[in-house]
Amino acid sequence: MTTDTVEKKPLIEGLTDGAINLEWPERYISIAAGVKISLSGIKNIFSSPFTSILKVGAGGYLITRGLTGHCELYTQLGKNSTEPVNVNIRSSFTINKPRQEVYEFWRQLDNLPKFMKHLETVEVIDSKRSHWVLKLPTNVTTISWDAEIVNDEPGYAIGWSSLPGSTIDNAGKVRFKDAEDGNGTTVDVVISYTPPAGGVGTALGHVLNPIFKKMVDEDVRNFKQYMDVEGTENTLAGTGADQPHANSAVL
Repeated sequence: MTTDTVEKKPLIEGLTDGAINLEWPERYISIAAGVKISLSGIKNIFSSPFTSILKVGAGGYLITRGLTGHCELYTQLGKNSTEPVNVNIRSSFTINKPRQEVYEFWRQLDNLPKFMKHLETVEVIDSKRSHWVLKLPTNVTTISWDAEIVNDEPGYAIGWSSLPGSTIDNAGKVRFKDAEDGNGTTVDVVISYTPPAGGVGTALGHVLNPIFKKMVDEDVRNFKQYMDVEGTENTLAGTGADQPHANSAVL
């Protein structure tokens, strides 16, 4: 069975050599707005010549933009096609804990806000679904979404994905493997998200990418520190070193 693909072309050939980076709805809107602005400029060409020339120029640009399907501004923002822009953030680190223990801690999703300081809450709905609330730096605003576990390999991997209707489509995968030297666990994290469609979404992706990357790096450091502290506290509790001595005075 073969599938025919429809090649995306400008409405008028030869107007531009640039790649098509506008979806059809935006192209239609661009043409309609261009025609309206151009007609307004032509109508008032004698009463307001300077303003009319500007309107005709702007209208002509919008019409050309719609006919060709190419926007140079979007190209400068990194959007060179109509395909969604996916942003991937990767991180890898080693924890001085057994693999199964690290997996079990991460699998309990409501543990994540304990070290992911940018996560306000993770509410576990059932064995697969959960509700996440993320707070952006300086607490500008929060972003929330529902997610579900799409891959669960006990002791080895966890994968999740946001449900349809999320503000920002996102997914993540965490793999756990024994460290090469036999001490601890290597954790590989991949977080992907897709900004809203269009050039605005592409620009938003460029803005959010370094912010999210910094957030992930900070959360990784927090996780390492949290697990180390937890291990120390458990060791002290097991030996009784954190309890006052029988002959010690309690002040």
